[in-house]
Amino acid sequence: MKPARALVWALLAAAGGPVAAAEQRVTLVCEAVYMPARSNWTRTVQIAYDNQRVRSVQIDGVAVHTFAIAGTLILTSQDNERIRIDTAAQTWSSDFRGLAMAEGRCARKT
Repeated sequence: MKPARALVWALLAAAGGPVAAAEQRVTLVCEAVYMPARSNWTRTVQIAYDNQRVRSVQIDGVAVHTFAIAGTLILTSQDNERIRIDTAAQTWSSDFRGLAMAEGRCARKT
């Protein structure tokens, strides 16, 4: 299965099943813990997709300019933060160029 299709199928599963060919959106709310400060941030990820591919990704309401798909992972960056979102495991991990790191769980917003 192509990487983009694996991600789309993971999103479909998170959305509750098959959908029409029209663009769909799923919103994940991720509770990330940033170390070493031990601060908690709520990060909102909105993913627009159709039956073929992911169309766009927004983090905290800001569209990311580029993203890559690797299986069920979305890899992107925003403001010097490298971000990895696993749509199947529903997890968030990120890295501020080695200065701080974050990990957390995500849940589908209903």
